[in-house]
Order: sequence, then C-alpha cells, then structure tokens
Amino acid sequence: MKAFNALFKSEFTLSVRDMNIPIFGIIFPVIVAVIIGLVSGTKPAFEGADYTFIEQSFGGFAAIAVCATGLMGLPLQVADYRQKKILKRFMVTPVSPFKLLLVQVLVNLIMSVISLILIYLICALFWGYRPDGSVGTFLLSWLLVLAAMYSIGMMLASVSPNMKTASMLCSLVYFPMLFFSGATIPYEIMPGGAQIAMDFLPLTQGIKLLKTTSLGLPADNTLLSILVLGAVTVVCAIVSLRFSNGNERAKPL
Repeated sequence: MKAFNALFKSEFTLSVRDMNIPIFGIIFPVIVAVIIGLVSGTKPAFEGADYTFIEQSFGGFAAIAVCATGLMGLPLQVADYRQKKILKRFMVTPVSPFKLLLVQVLVNLIMSVISLILIYLICALFWGYRPDGSVGTFLLSWLLVLAAMYSIGMMLASVSPNMKTASMLCSLVYFPMLFFSGATIPYEIMPGGAQIAMDFLPLTQGIKLLKTTSLGLPADNTLLSILVLGAVTVVCAIVSLRFSNGNERAKPL
C-alpha cells in the first residue's frame, strides 16, 4: 500500500505540473459552463419547457472532463509509458505495471470528479441549478460514461506503437466527441441530419443518459444509451487487453 500511495502522489503531482489535464479537464469545462450560463442564464430550454437551458446542458458539462481525461490524458500518458519501456521496467520490480495503470486511471478520475464538483457549484450558485432527478442515478450514469470513455482511451493506447500514433488517434476521436456529441454545442440546437450523425458517437449516448437522469425525465429512452455504453466498455476493454498482452507480459495485481 505504501508503494501505491507513493506512486499515486508522484503521478498526481506530475499531472498537475504538466497542466494539460487541469486545463482541458477542469478549467475548460468550467469556462464552457460559465459562457452558456451567461448567454442563456435561467431561460427555459425551449418554449414551454419545465427546465432551464443550463439545467438541460449540465449533463454535457459533466461529460467534457470525462472526454478530456479519458480520450487524451489517460491514453497519451499510457502510450508514453509504453514507448519509453516504463511498463516493462516495472515488470522486474516489486510494483506491478498494472498498479501504474491503475494509478493513472485514479489520477484522471479525480480530475474528472473535481471538474464535476466545480461545475455543479458554479451552476448552483449563479444560476440556481438543482438536479430534478436522483443524484445517485445520475452518478451511476456518469460512472458508466466514464467507464466507456476510459475503455476507449485504453484501447487507443494499447493499439498505438508510439506516442505519435497515439496522439493522432486520440485527436481523431477526441475532437469529434468534444464538439459533435452535445458536450460543448447542445445537441438540441443542431439540425436533424446532424443529430442523426451525432447519435453514432458513444459520448452522445452518454450525454443523453446524463441529461435524462439529471432532469428526472422518463427513463423509457435510456435503454439504448446504456446498451451502447456497456457494449463500448466491454469491446474496448477486450481489445485493450488483447493488444496489451501482446506487448507487455504484466504481472497481476
């Protein structure tokens, strides 16, 4: 446990000093929330809506940090470890390389949690946001979205032979997810054709699930989102393990 704590402290410090994840995983989601809040304030999401635009958008705000940490922070760091042979070096030490990977997941998870808390506090303090749905259900949905995004990130890291390839793949996945899933540009204001295309992105399904649970809307249409996110998590985890086992013979935890 001491080795894990020391490793976590070191990795968390390095992550904060690097500033990429704090900027894109914490500061950027807060900026998006503030901008949309200033523009829309407490206006209804649409004519006759029982909830405001900021309440409708909260699920998207919550997903931005998950997208940044899961599709950029985590996979790029793991790919860097692989390229520098750090994971292989851990194989000849008492500390399993899987502990290093677990620490990285935990570091990025904490960044996402910090972002979620800050966004909630800002929306609540300045625009009176209050979740109409079950907080527990929302958090479970958020964890499912996080699991799906992190599994995609780990898959991208596992199939990338070097940092250059990993950076390219992560960018190709991250930016469409960020801008065309409803995280930054609300899904509801997009034209019908664009919405159909957006529905193929896993994060779009995740944000739909987050919006439904945060607004307390009927759960009739959430089954598809849950199935998509669950399938993505399982498939990407299997692919990740398959390619990782072919590159590193890591010891179990």
